[in-house]
Amino acid sequence: MRTAIIILPMLALGACQVSKDEKNDSTTVQYNQDIAANAAADATNEAGNIAGYIANDVKDAGNTVQNGVSAAQNGIANADVDVDLNTNDKKK
Repeated sequence: MRTAIIILPMLALGACQVSKDEKNDSTTVQYNQDIAANAAADATNEAGNIAGYIANDVKDAGNTVQNGVSAAQNGIANADVDVDLNTNDKKK
């Protein structure tokens, strides 16, 4: 959401065309809606691509975890866990 708040004004600024007429001492600022629409479409496409990359990474990580769980269930992988349940406080 924060990214959208930052990107939208930048897209709007990118669609502005500024021309300066030195002879008449004037400056003209025009907003080109086509440029803004194209920039927004490009940003939307890139966001979709990034979301796809993230989804693929999550899927790969899930597959890795599932493979580890399957291996452990089949006795292929061994795990040693040491737990110290001593509740005596030796600092007294």
